[in-house]
Amino acid sequence: MSLADILDPLQQPLVTVLGTPVSWTEVLGFGSGALCVWLVARQHIANWPIGIANNVFFILLFAQAGLYADAGLQIVFITLAAYGWWTWTHGGGPGTSVLPVRRTTRTEWAWLFAAGVVGTAGLTLLLTRATDSTVPFWDALTTSLSLMATYGQCRKRLESWWLWIAADVVYIPLYAHKGLYLTSVLYAGFLALCLVGLRNWRRDLTARNSRPLEAVTA
Repeated sequence: MSLADILDPLQQPLVTVLGTPVSWTEVLGFGSGALCVWLVARQHIANWPIGIANNVFFILLFAQAGLYADAGLQIVFITLAAYGWWTWTHGGGPGTSVLPVRRTTRTEWAWLFAAGVVGTAGLTLLLTRATDSTVPFWDALTTSLSLMATYGQCRKRLESWWLWIAADVVYIPLYAHKGLYLTSVLYAGFLALCLVGLRNWRRDLTARNSRPLEAVTA
């Protein structure tokens, strides 16, 4: 039995939405993706293995839809997930195994902005010249934003949620344009979960920053 024989059932239509068939791959991507973001918002370590499963489903889905940068992005996400998994359990420093929420530094913002501009420009050029992508710029932009956000998520930077929100605002109409309606709905859900995650992480950061003051005044 070949790999194609194993993957073929996942790519078969399960339901039809607005006249467009929805595959098992998209449904499984929907479920695992929603669970992953919910777990991230709660700072639960299980978000990383669930996220890796989500990435595998989306590799298949995006390759079929001609979103090649997004498909390749999932491979990078798997690598970053392994890094994030390790960082969340070992990056807290001496005396703690829990990585705390922090703000993004100016230096990090400078590097992220530069990487985002270069990445978007480079990927747009690559997709235009080397693929049949009909949305090279938007595919490249969402890829760059997602990588920037994932770096911040791995380091538990509060502002990573704003980068995810920016990416989702583009992803929702992009996937609808490509006929991936269920995935578009999923990313609308992601957008709502990002707002919840931003609120939760901000509360955690505020509570942690207020502890030393409470200790001094007690």
